[in-house]
Amino acid sequence: MLDGIFDCINEITAALTNRMSMSDSAYRVQTTSRVAQWRIDNLASFTYHKSDPFRIGKWNWHLSAEKNRMLFVRLYPEISSLTRDNPPIASFNIRVISSGGGRKSLTHPVITDKLLKNREDFVWAIDIPLNGKFIIDVEFLDLKASSLQGGEVCSIWAEGCTEKLSHKTALSILGRMLTEGIHADVIINASNGSIGAHRAVLASRSPVFCSMFSHSLKEKELSAINISDMSIEACRVFLGYIYGNVQHDDFLVHRIALVRAADKYDISDLKEACHESLVEDIDMTNVLERLQIAYLYQLPKLKGSCMVYLVKFGKICDIREDLNAFLQSADREIVADIFHEVMNTWNIF
Repeated sequence: MLDGIFDCINEITAALTNRMSMSDSAYRVQTTSRVAQWRIDNLASFTYHKSDPFRIGKWNWHLSAEKNRMLFVRLYPEISSLTRDNPPIASFNIRVISSGGGRKSLTHPVITDKLLKNREDFVWAIDIPLNGKFIIDVEFLDLKASSLQGGEVCSIWAEGCTEKLSHKTALSILGRMLTEGIHADVIINASNGSIGAHRAVLASRSPVFCSMFSHSLKEKELSAINISDMSIEACRVFLGYIYGNVQHDDFLVHRIALVRAADKYDISDLKEACHESLVEDIDMTNVLERLQIAYLYQLPKLKGSCMVYLVKFGKICDIREDLNAFLQSADREIVADIFHEVMNTWNIF
């Protein structure tokens, strides 16, 4: 049965881009947190199309397509006080996918740290004839806010949001208690090391830890908790979040282990922080892993974003080999949901 489903998915996804149609508005751009797609039915010679504004990061953006002897594609932020005072510095991939005369995909070299203030700051001149329907696909890799007054420039997706979430639930002094082991009264045994912690802090942040210390369980008697499915490095970040001194870069590295621990020990704000973060940087290298995680830990927003990225945005066509390997071992529910999502998208076109 699975083989038949796999074959059907492959046949449908191979034809998806050849049955593209416009959305309700010819100028509407579809987006996720970091991806924008503009579908154009037809762009006749000597015409100019400008998209409706769409929001990525802090800015509203426009795409435009101008066809003379060549096709000119532009990406630029909408004019506003924010753009004037803090114009974006963007890193992104952009490509044009045409369905006229067979699927054709053109990809611009990766743009890195490009200051974009007006419509002439990024212009892609394409001298290859493109006919019929096509998609302009932009995948933002990073966005930074520059300042006319100078100062440090940093990514808007790494501004310490995770630290702010954790600081709401723990005073900053708790970080020193953890790192210096001040009056630690419980040992956390990870897979490759141990670290001291405090029962009161753990119990106040997790009902699971609270239960361990409130009843005559081995954790209470031995003053030790075994977390054998987590490395000591990930465990330090896990405790760092609980104590209020997590570092954003460390959080990003260990998100998968953290969402597992948050689910296991019922720390809902950490689980939600991981959930939101995992949605933000979905790409072709991680989308299948993220989809698996979404099902395993009941993360609906991540599941929806992965499905949109794979099916609605047509990325499923670019990772067929990886998808087939994934489907061979995936849970039947995931296989069925991918199949239904593909079928629903097919019916839309």
